[in-house]
Amino acid sequence: MPIDQKKRHVVSYENMSEDLAAAFNEKYPKGFNNYLPDLVKYTKPDGTPFYAVTVETDDAIYLVKIKVKTDDTESLERWLDSEENAENEEVAGASSDSDDDPTLPDDNISQYSQDDDSSDI
Repeated sequence: MPIDQKKRHVVSYENMSEDLAAAFNEKYPKGFNNYLPDLVKYTKPDGTPFYAVTVETDDAIYLVKIKVKTDDTESLERWLDSEENAENEEVAGASSDSDDDPTLPDDNISQYSQDDDSSDI
């Protein structure tokens, strides 16, 4: 059957038929994660996007919708801000709230020397 005469369908990954699942497994034996360049973003007429991979059988071409979680701009900025804040706290020593791991003061290191070391000379 020529490609132009094949029916075209859109189906979600969760609702694939057994035949389509077999074709999907043949094309993506290790799952689609190893073939991310095949994942394409499509936009519905109402403007909402979805991601899908193409799977072809003898009689049809399927767009198999894959659920992809994308980050929105606000959550990405919050995540970046919290990463930056965590790094700043580590540098300042503020991230250590327990008394089991005291931070050493930088200005008076001599208080930590041992007198036994100087007698070996």
